[in-house]
Amino acid sequence: MMLDPFYLIVDGAHWLERLLPQGLRLVQLRIKDRPADALRAEIARARALCAQYGATLVINDYWQIALEEGCDFIHLGQEDLAEADVPAIRRAGCRLGLSTHDERELDVALALAPNYVALGPVFPTTLKQLDWAPQGVARVTQWKALLKGTPLVAIGGLTPERAQMVLAAGADSAAVATDVLGNADPEARTRLWLDVTRPQA
Repeated sequence: MMLDPFYLIVDGAHWLERLLPQGLRLVQLRIKDRPADALRAEIARARALCAQYGATLVINDYWQIALEEGCDFIHLGQEDLAEADVPAIRRAGCRLGLSTHDERELDVALALAPNYVALGPVFPTTLKQLDWAPQGVARVTQWKALLKGTPLVAIGGLTPERAQMVLAAGADSAAVATDVLGNADPEARTRLWLDVTRPQA
C-alpha cells in the first residue's frame, strides 16, 4: 500500500475541522485517558470528517471502538499489541500499523504482516516519555532494508526539514504531532509540511 508522506497525529477531532481543508490526507487520532463514551464520539466525528475530505483515518489503540464505529485502519504500540485481538482486527478487514523501537519489536511486528511499521523516535521528542534513545537518520535506512517492501513511517522530533531527511533516507511517511499542533499557526504549518513532503509537479 502507499502512504501519504505527511502523517499528522492529532489528539482530538477538533483539529481535523481546521487542518483537513489544508489538504491533509493521512491522520492518526491518538487520544489518551478519556471515558469510553467520549472516545466513541471523537472517533465517530473524526471518521465522518475524514470521509468528507477523502482522508485516511488511523485510530490509535482503541481498536474495539474503532471496529464498532466502522473504522478501517488501526495503529498499535507494542504494549497495546500484546492485549489486542489481531485476528479480529484482520477479520474486520482493517489495515494495521505497528510501532517499533528495536530489533525484537520489529520481529514481532513483521510476524503480523502489518500494513506499515513505525520507527521512532528518530530525533529527541517531547510528545511522550520513551525508554529508547533517538534512533537517528541512518537507522531509517537500515530499517527500510529490513522491511522488504513494508511501508516505513518515521516518527519522533520531526520538523519539515527533518522530514525531508527521513524521507530521503527511505521512510515512506513522516509522522508528526507537536511541530504542527504546538505551532502558533497550525494551518500554515500544515501547508508547509505538505509543500516539503510531497513531490513537486
